[in-house]
Amino acid sequence: MIPASPLLHDPAPRPWYRHLYVQVLVAIVAGVLLGHFAPATGEALKPLGDAFIKLVKMIIAPVIFLTIVTGIAGMRDLAAVGRVAAKAFGYFLFFSTLALIVGLVVANVVRPGAGLNIDPATLDAGKVADYAAKAHDSTLTGFLLGVIPDSFLSGLTGGNILQTLFVAILFGIGLAMIGERGARVLHALEDLSLAVFKVVAILMKAAPIGAFGAMAFTIGKYGVGTLANLAALVGTFYLTSLLFVIVVLGAVARLCGFSILKLIAYLKAELLLVLGTSSSESALPSLIEKMERAGCPKSIVGLVVPTGYSFNLDGTNIYMTLAALFIAQACNVELTLGQQLLLLGVAMLSSKGAAGVTGAGFITLAATLSIVPSVPVAGMALILGVDRFMSECRSLTNFIGNAVATVVVSRWEGKLDRAQFDAAMHGQMPLPADDDTAATIHAAIVAERGRAL
Repeated sequence: MIPASPLLHDPAPRPWYRHLYVQVLVAIVAGVLLGHFAPATGEALKPLGDAFIKLVKMIIAPVIFLTIVTGIAGMRDLAAVGRVAAKAFGYFLFFSTLALIVGLVVANVVRPGAGLNIDPATLDAGKVADYAAKAHDSTLTGFLLGVIPDSFLSGLTGGNILQTLFVAILFGIGLAMIGERGARVLHALEDLSLAVFKVVAILMKAAPIGAFGAMAFTIGKYGVGTLANLAALVGTFYLTSLLFVIVVLGAVARLCGFSILKLIAYLKAELLLVLGTSSSESALPSLIEKMERAGCPKSIVGLVVPTGYSFNLDGTNIYMTLAALFIAQACNVELTLGQQLLLLGVAMLSSKGAAGVTGAGFITLAATLSIVPSVPVAGMALILGVDRFMSECRSLTNFIGNAVATVVVSRWEGKLDRAQFDAAMHGQMPLPADDDTAATIHAAIVAERGRAL
């Protein structure tokens, strides 16, 4: 454990306008206003958001690789690695299934699509043809084979999180098995990780620009007015996701001895970034660093966060069953209990089969409906206009779910540093992307871990 020192406190509080979350929030508001009052200009700013997301994706593979390799090699207990993975996947399976069930129950109770009386024959199926084609390619077998990269290096350069995870785990295990002979490599990788996380801090300076461009594009292209047409669905989805986070994940957090609201406050800058860009990947490097900084071991963070981004998609799962039943209700298709259970089972598989695919929420919905013939796939055209707005809520819910999973698995393993975690939850540690002492603290953590070994 790191002793209490000035490193754990910000000796000179920065002005409010220098905080990343304030800058991102201002950028989001400015983007909304520009997109609303000058939609053509807002739509033209799409490259700003795309460029920032590309910058972050550029650094994701090195962050995941270094975090996992140094974490596993530093543990030197391969049985512990397997135990952590088993606990993480058990958690993912339970709460992903629960999210699907929640979406199904809410759709049956609220019935947001009832009364629309849409004739499926009048819908333009061509609008969703591309999504249906991608869903057809996203089979479970194809997904499993896709985890294996064509080469070791392509796993680090292909942009597939699961391939990077696969390569990093293998390399970390190999490094751990050679014992002391791998110590020099491990120390070099730990030093390299300091530079990589410093790059993350540099890239986060551009977060307000990216959020501004992405939000201006969204409002400029789709317009706030599109929400009114399907307000019942959007409102139901947002409320359901909020209740899932506060009630379900809040209960899990309380059972594990922490507050979900304090965790959300701790991650406020990342959550605003996810909101502005509609992509949880944009905040993945920062989430990894912040969870480590909050007392979660690097080995657990490295396993839980990247795999959670593909297997622990609470928001996406709520969306899938809720949207599927909305389409059925709007088209006057009454599903029996057996058909709804079939829908649930298919959604459990398809949500894994399209993991890591851009626009995964809409694609997995297409994959599910294509296997359940009772609900017309063409009905997806009904929600295409507001899917972008729901994408933001999906990403936020997924992000919070993975943060909670990381803390829970760390606690199950008895590896959560409670003093460091409590300090982080009470704002007594500098934020990684905002403070130049971040690298110093990271070095202190690495050195302390080395002494513990």
